[in-house]
Amino acid sequence: MDARFDDGRARVDEHRPSGYSAVLPVHWLPMVHHRARLAGGVAAICALLAVAPGAVAPPTAADDVRALWVTRATLTSPEAVAQMVSAAKSGGFNALLVQVRGRGDAYYRSSLEPRASELAGRPDFDPLGQTIALAHEAGLRVHAWIAVNLVSSATTLPPSRDHLVYKNPEWLMVPKSLAPELRHVEVRSPEYLGRLARWTRAHGDDVEGLYASPLHAGAAAHVAAVVRELVANYPLDGLHLDYVRFPGSEFDYSRGALQEFKRSILPEMSVAEKAQVAAREALDPFAYPNFFPRRWAAFRRSRLTALVMRVRTAARSARPSIVISAAVVPDASEAFDRRLQDWRTWLDQSLIDVLCPMAYTQEPGVFDAQVAMARDYAAGRPVWAGIGAYRLSPAETVQFIRATRRLGTSGVVLFSYDALVAPPRTPSALAELGRAAFGDGSH
Repeated sequence: MDARFDDGRARVDEHRPSGYSAVLPVHWLPMVHHRARLAGGVAAICALLAVAPGAVAPPTAADDVRALWVTRATLTSPEAVAQMVSAAKSGGFNALLVQVRGRGDAYYRSSLEPRASELAGRPDFDPLGQTIALAHEAGLRVHAWIAVNLVSSATTLPPSRDHLVYKNPEWLMVPKSLAPELRHVEVRSPEYLGRLARWTRAHGDDVEGLYASPLHAGAAAHVAAVVRELVANYPLDGLHLDYVRFPGSEFDYSRGALQEFKRSILPEMSVAEKAQVAAREALDPFAYPNFFPRRWAAFRRSRLTALVMRVRTAARSARPSIVISAAVVPDASEAFDRRLQDWRTWLDQSLIDVLCPMAYTQEPGVFDAQVAMARDYAAGRPVWAGIGAYRLSPAETVQFIRATRRLGTSGVVLFSYDALVAPPRTPSALAELGRAAFGDGSH
């Protein structure tokens, strides 16, 4: 649900459906249980809440959430923010998911991460603060949308030397195919980050950018601290988690991550297994993942789930009533196997309040099936159908919104405000869309 700033232009390419913790012990994850319940899996939903400013309550299935994802492209001037809030109100929307942590940077006041470079000419402007003030006055709720693991474009590296890719390059995920080459490069040298960025650029059709790894304790602690500061300092209605996933199953083969897996699994190994792997390790740097592929996958899933738990704890410690939602890969099996994203466990363990799978298909039948499956798995918990409006005509967008109501979801989130008002369209187009989808009574 996001526009990437790789070359200075906003491009929608991160939520392609088909290219798309206290650490939980691996054996706690009910993998078989999930596969049985969602064989052929699928889910396309999105949930977010709406509550009066300062008195947020968890959403219910009866909520009628009409939300917009607002990318950071809109958060660069007071005029753009004011226009966005006005257009959303005119369109009958009642919630905004605003992208305030795009790539390990801040579109708000932060002492932990560098201010977004796009705000350099406006040192006194607080995009999130202004959005909250105007939106709450207009009766709209505001959810801070953060990219959890995706921390940098690979095309254009962050200008600030305070960015985590420079301060802690050891936290970055490494693909298996590049890991042997990086083994012989000092992690703190510019060459290490340079090689990782070049590899990522060369595989840009499959990888959105540089990811921080939840397998590194420092990276997980940093995200939790960022969330705690953000939620404590702003009267938010919700926290929306994005990119809580791996870019693919062939990540993270960074040195620290491999060592962490080895440390975690050694106590569980038999004497014979230890001897076998030790003999193999002399020739194979990936001996432990290769010898225990299922445990390796489960270990990474469990650490990602642990990160979600840690983020939830941080947010709730700062604001107990905040609602936590997550954007997820809509197909549950693909999320589990390819992205190591076990969102079914997140729901089962109440780690998130609202599920937001990104159903960005253009096919009505596929959309209906994904939303219905997600709704059924959620079993009464709030679901907001994520609609890829950037791929649809206004008429098709209205059709999909109506489908979610027929299917009984708690609401919808459109990706994105920015796409819906992009030239040749104008902000007034949002009012027309809202009237067609929600009727005059929703304004």
